Amino acid sequence: MTLLSTSAQAVPPPRPRRRRPLGRHGLVGWGFAAPFVVVFGLVFLAPIGYAGYLSLFQDRLIGGRSFVGVDNYRQALTDPQFWEGLTRVGLFLLVQVPIMLGIALLVALAIDSGRLYGTSFFRISVFLPYAVPAVVASLMWGYIYGTRFGLVGNINDAFGVSLPNPLSPSLVLASIGNIVTWEFVGYNMLIFYSALKVVPRSLYEAAAIDGAGEWRIIASVKLPAIRSALVIATIFSIIGSFQLFNEPSILQKLAPNAITNDLTPNLYTYSLSFSGQQHNYAATVALVMGVITAIIAYTVQLRGMRKG
Repeated sequence: MTLLSTSAQAVPPPRPRRRRPLGRHGLVGWGFAAPFVVVFGLVFLAPIGYAGYLSLFQDRLIGGRSFVGVDNYRQALTDPQFWEGLTRVGLFLLVQVPIMLGIALLVALAIDSGRLYGTSFFRISVFLPYAVPAVVASLMWGYIYGTRFGLVGNINDAFGVSLPNPLSPSLVLASIGNIVTWEFVGYNMLIFYSALKVVPRSLYEAAAIDGAGEWRIIASVKLPAIRSALVIATIFSIIGSFQLFNEPSILQKLAPNAITNDLTPNLYTYSLSFSGQQHNYAATVALVMGVITAIIAYTVQLRGMRKG
């Protein structure tokens, strides 16, 4: 006991580790990261900071620019035009996003099944609309929707019928949803198909040996395996819906009575800034919209990644 206690007392306490100075390897790492950090700061952090600065001021006819604090945010939170546009976009994503992702998932499953002939051609054909710029796609579909000069008008004249006007106030949101679905089905299909390609084929074989049919394999093996891809595609689609701007902005010239300046929050912000010259309030609305989008996307991510 004496020898053990003596030897235990003789052991010196461990010395605290000293942080090594930043050496050559650390500087090399920062050198590689510096271009991204600079670009990220200039194109992301700086605009957000400048928008936050603008949102705290207001331009007045008398007195020039004056500091108003959070008055612009109070106005935005009680602005009926902003909330009507946000509600409209919320309804849009609740209907359009499930339809678009459902079609993309069905196409990805069909291609991955190996029972579809000409899979390469079919995959490229479905993905091709994503390569068309949104402006071109909106113009193309706008002329198809036209009742006086487009496909709908030609069908009415040829068959003596009266098809509903796709650019009427009651149908314009559905028409925009059709354009967005046509544009992004291929993009989401590629996400799902890429996720399906990395699923081990042994899982399918084991399920088939156990007597599972094709639908059972899809429900119990394929869909759980690509859960992360489904969540990512959903988040991207939600963010894209809240950023809806190109399609209504282009179609507004063809349907000015159906598409107003406050149809979507982004269109409302654009009209405030460039038509109404209310740059400070436009920056406030943009920041509020960004916070709402981030909260909803983060909530969907947490719920989607939760294992239940």
